Amino acid sequence: MTFTYQRQYRGKIQAVLLDWAWTTMDYGCMAPAVVFVEVYKRQGVPITMEEARAPMGAHKRVHIQKIGQLVTVRQRWQQVHGRMPTEADVDRMFGEFVPLQLECLSQYSAMIPGALETVAAMRRRGMKIGSTTGYLRDMMAINLRDAKKQGYEPDSTVCASDVPAGRPYPYMCLQNVISLQVSPVESCVKIDATVPGIEEGLNAGMWTIGLAVSGNEIGLPLDEIKKLEPADFARRRERGYTRMRQAGGHYVVDSIADVMPCLDAIEERMARGERP
Repeated sequence: MTFTYQRQYRGKIQAVLLDWAWTTMDYGCMAPAVVFVEVYKRQGVPITMEEARAPMGAHKRVHIQKIGQLVTVRQRWQQVHGRMPTEADVDRMFGEFVPLQLECLSQYSAMIPGALETVAAMRRRGMKIGSTTGYLRDMMAINLRDAKKQGYEPDSTVCASDVPAGRPYPYMCLQNVISLQVSPVESCVKIDATVPGIEEGLNAGMWTIGLAVSGNEIGLPLDEIKKLEPADFARRRERGYTRMRQAGGHYVVDSIADVMPCLDAIEERMARGERP
């Protein structure tokens, strides 16, 4: 045959999949970062906040393992322990991480400004709200409780511990698709404040929007961001935008408060037959 048939989805966005921390709550990605620092401190190996944030978005055990694979951290570990970190070390640190994280989660559960209004606008347009997280299910129970008190309750929540592997693998996104009963996957948009979260959405065949200011890329709570010198803020912001664009994000904005024009643009592109 000279020509072949190709299907094109030209409908509307059916679902938006939101990350939890740094996308809808915990501006600046503070809750896990401070615990990663404490866990390594207890092993006699101090790490910087930047090192603690480097693998952000992964399953928390994987995150602890990846911190230990950083060259600077490995060198310090070698100096203290006379060897490289082992799987047993990772297991021990993860065992310490879980109760510490559970203890402090509610301190960082305030909704990000604009999140509630944006979710309401999505719902008015008939979009279902799914969510993914690197947190475990017992951790997520705390965030779900605190979010509900503030007026946020997604239709579906999938944790890294619910699927074979977390970000950047697509499984959490695909489980949301099943739970929300939406199809095709290109009618879904993944919104995330980490590079692995953008990769997660792309690997699932979805449109993606990166959040460069409210999350891990700048890594500061809102009150500290407001204190930055304009030039310093602009430099940090541009770095976040660049990293998320290079990761393949279709759109990048500051925070969830800025995503509605992106959703408009995505629907316009879908109406023309474009795909992620």
